[in-house]
Amino acid sequence: MPRESRLALKSRTGQIIGLLKHHYPDAHCALNFETPFQLLIATILSAQCTDARVNIVTQELFKKYPDACSMSAAGLDQLEEIVKSTGFYRAKAKSLMETASALTQRYGGEVPRELELLQSFRGVGRKTANVVLGNAYGIPGMVVDTHVGRLSRRLGLTTEKDPEKVERDLMNLVPKHEWVMFSHWLISHGRVVCMARSPKCNQCALSRVCKKKI
Repeated sequence: MPRESRLALKSRTGQIIGLLKHHYPDAHCALNFETPFQLLIATILSAQCTDARVNIVTQELFKKYPDACSMSAAGLDQLEEIVKSTGFYRAKAKSLMETASALTQRYGGEVPRELELLQSFRGVGRKTANVVLGNAYGIPGMVVDTHVGRLSRRLGLTTEKDPEKVERDLMNLVPKHEWVMFSHWLISHGRVVCMARSPKCNQCALSRVCKKKI
């Protein structure tokens, strides 16, 4: 099979975007939040945990500690008890306390809008930073989680496995104004059709533009 040209890849990416947009019009961030701070905390907790579980936990967490100031004053034991069911709770509780304290001391409790500054907080990597920037502030960023990485490779949009390299490849293919939603669309598709095991290829709306089908 001849190698796909850059022009053909860009064209196929456009078709993929159109199909995803049509089939997942309600795609959105699955984490519940009211402020950028709450989204940051929820995303930290979502590591190795389902969004559904995080939403259950943050309901109690944000009722007690709705902002950086109140959370920074919480006891570590109290935070550990609340977030215990999200897994790795000791490390996560420490990340929450240190992040809340840093936000309170350095930024008056406000979450900064710069990728590099967000990544300086404990427990915050590029994925978490991009989630916050895109969904709390509307600043374009490409979130690469396990779903996005897996589908991007299956669709032939990248051959990379490193999330930062996948992010770079997708940013070069997807229009900037679609970056935030592209991740949501792929995540939605990955959850209901293109699962890691036993993907439903015979039910897939993307089958005609999937690399496996070309």
